[in-house]
Amino acid sequence: MAAPGPRLAAMAPSSAPSAPPSYEETTVAVNIITPTPPAPMPGPTMGLVTGPGGKGMNPASYFAQPAPIPSNNPITVQMVYVQHPIPFLDHPVQMHCPSCNKMIMSQLSCNAGALTWLSRGSLCLLGCVVGLLLHPLCVDALQDVDHYCLNCRALVGTYKRL
Repeated sequence: MAAPGPRLAAMAPSSAPSAPPSYEETTVAVNIITPTPPAPMPGPTMGLVTGPGGKGMNPASYFAQPAPIPSNNPITVQMVYVQHPIPFLDHPVQMHCPSCNKMIMSQLSCNAGALTWLSRGSLCLLGCVVGLLLHPLCVDALQDVDHYCLNCRALVGTYKRL
């Protein structure tokens, strides 16, 4: 038989054991050889906790918010203007430009829209002369109107006739 290992040598005298070690001897030997687990950290517990009377209950969960990280960056504040919907018509509108954030009077630009092309088609069906077919392209009352900012030239709205 081989010589007893370090575990058996620590538990028994130099002779080989004739019976298995007792409970006390094994717990002492286990605690000596293996380190004890670390104590639980304080914090939120997860899972089922036994309450009074041995019944399970959910633990009260709490979480600490992390501390804010200090920063050397300055806080920038942006002004946001909220305005009511503006009815764009066929005349200039005073408004706040969303592109350049200035108070402006819109500039108008007329272009051919659905009403212009329908009026040209109806004139063609009636058999009008070619000169009358160009008439809807010259009348601003039949065209759609685009509103532009005077400062940044951005399109701020459109009025469609049809």
